[in-house]
Amino acid sequence: MDETKLTTLRTEGLVKRYGKRTVANGVSINVKQGEIVGLLGPNGAGKTTSFYMTTGLVVPNEGHVYLDDTEITDYPVYKRARAGIGYLPQEASVFRKMSVEDNIMSVLEMTKLSHEQQLEKLESLIKEFRLTKVRKNKGDQLSGGERRRTEIARCLAINPKFIMLDEPFAGVDPIAVEDIQHIVWRLKYRNIGILITDHNVQETLSITDRAYLLFEGRILFHGSSEELAANPIVRKNYLSENFVYRRFKPNQEDEALEDLIEEENTIKTNAESNNTFSGLEESKG
Repeated sequence: MDETKLTTLRTEGLVKRYGKRTVANGVSINVKQGEIVGLLGPNGAGKTTSFYMTTGLVVPNEGHVYLDDTEITDYPVYKRARAGIGYLPQEASVFRKMSVEDNIMSVLEMTKLSHEQQLEKLESLIKEFRLTKVRKNKGDQLSGGERRRTEIARCLAINPKFIMLDEPFAGVDPIAVEDIQHIVWRLKYRNIGILITDHNVQETLSITDRAYLLFEGRILFHGSSEELAANPIVRKNYLSENFVYRRFKPNQEDEALEDLIEEENTIKTNAESNNTFSGLEESKG
């Protein structure tokens, strides 16, 4: 995809104070569509506050949040969702007494899709996230992994440009963690930008393209996951000297989906080019 057409979510100089204590001090980050970015740091570093200011849950005392050149600093979460920014909280957000398919339909019904298109989208999401066996199950009957998959599927119902993931690996077993990593990896190839904050450093760094490390309210380091894991200052202050970096390995299904999405994007680009060419021909006529 033409990178000039990709949207960027960015913050500039975010500051948050609680009384006399400055929790976040000049935090500037950016996430582009089609990349996975981590926001890391020890407890009390300001990462959660910075993440919440980016999602719209916390209003900064200073600084700005932009979606490309549009300032969205004062947008609440629901308005950011309409602008293409999805948010998945750490706590369970599925409707406990609604089935999996009704959870997803509750979001689809708020879109401009026709009822037939909504049903088609529902079936597509159910299949993609392997929810067929539990589609009739209520939210409170789901395992941690099934719940996460349902939440991500529901988030995709609005066709977001970005998804903010708050502790996606918390409260799920190791198999479910790996499952979620594969899902996040595939979202990247749908040109969805992902911002992750999580205390599970190994799982987060293994899947991210870039990461920011916050320390005492400021960004201590920013770079690729490999660079962050190898940096001696980061290892001393956060990771520990014994930390071993392991990169996530896509499986055959991931790679097959990458090829399919690339093919879909090529077809879409060619169609757009043909429409533009036809329009030029008509205007000449």
